[in-house]
Amino acid sequence: MDSNNQNFQFKTNINCSGCVTKVTPFLTDKTGINHWEVDVSSRDKVLTVKTDGISEQEVIEIVEKSGFKIEPLKS
Repeated sequence: MDSNNQNFQFKTNINCSGCVTKVTPFLTDKTGINHWEVDVSSRDKVLTVKTDGISEQEVIEIVEKSGFKIEPLKS
């Protein structure tokens, strides 16, 4: 079992298909991100990221670098 695989959820301001297109190269090209998706229909624009060896903070930095606001989603 690999303990490096984690799922993170974040509240973002990625709110339309244009925003998703803008953030796509940042998330898709990052080694350690296996899968990601944004629920643009939810009020909090929830970004779900499945990672392999990168931290929650690294995901936050990637999304901020692409020009969007992001914060960990509190359950």
